[in-house]
Amino acid sequence: MAHHPVRRHFSSLVFLILCSAFCLLWSDSAKAQGDKKIILCSTTQIADFARQIVGDRCVVKCVLSAGEDPHTYEPGGNDLQDCAKADLCLQNGWNLEGNAWMQRIAVENNKKLITCIDGVKPRVLEGHGEEEGMEIKDPHAWFKPSNALIYVNNIRDAVCELEPEYADEFRMRADMYRLQLLALDRWIKQSLSQVKQNRRVLISHHDAFGYFCDTYKFVAESPVGWTTGELTELSLSGRQELVKYIRERGVPTIFVETSTNNELLTGIAKDAGIQIGQPLYSDAMGPKGSAGETYLGMMRENVLRIIAGLGESSASKK
Repeated sequence: MAHHPVRRHFSSLVFLILCSAFCLLWSDSAKAQGDKKIILCSTTQIADFARQIVGDRCVVKCVLSAGEDPHTYEPGGNDLQDCAKADLCLQNGWNLEGNAWMQRIAVENNKKLITCIDGVKPRVLEGHGEEEGMEIKDPHAWFKPSNALIYVNNIRDAVCELEPEYADEFRMRADMYRLQLLALDRWIKQSLSQVKQNRRVLISHHDAFGYFCDTYKFVAESPVGWTTGELTELSLSGRQELVKYIRERGVPTIFVETSTNNELLTGIAKDAGIQIGQPLYSDAMGPKGSAGETYLGMMRENVLRIIAGLGESSASKK
């Protein structure tokens, strides 16, 4: 059967038009993606805050992956490449990024660096080892939701300057997220009422939860200081003192962390004859698909795990 020449030419013309349209759309999409500003963040929490504010207007990248420890991290070649391409860098500050690694790669690449913790009232700690006698600003400020709001405001101001065309949208997103942080704080206070005051002792691997404990009336204890790079093992006397403290206070559960080595806490729990609770999210959020993949999620999950470990029902699990 012969094909009509007009139909054949028409079909070819339609095909060419569709191909041209597809190529044009693909080109525009690729161009739009390529035109987006790149924001490089040091930690997973800061990256989440940034994404809440910029939405799809910017590309947000993070140096750390889920579960990685900012205190001991050392940047690699890929981090330097990402920094070289970035339009803005965000860090926590107060030496959460051990040996100032985020500041180093930003300076090496001549990039603007925003310290998100600026404006927070610091929780002051006593230094140990080489820092003996020094006062240390606790860098784990995001564990207090009102401090997280300070991070968000600092990021909002920085991205509004970076992309003034979208400033109104960024401010609206930040305002909406502020309401979520306020709701989170109310929920935490209400939920933790299930834990009696005499059981509010939160023992974790390192001193990451001080702001949380100060805010919600817990006592924070840890065998390691404010940074996981400070020491890896306790002296025998220090270990015995902590075990004695646990027994005297009747602490039913101590908590390992998702971003630290669990060996030390596991041994202390065995010595004290108590249980290990579900791991708490500390210096990094959880992987994609986990309950702790966002800041709001990790905070909620930590509270639920603390209640499970220190609430009245935990006594029956011992």
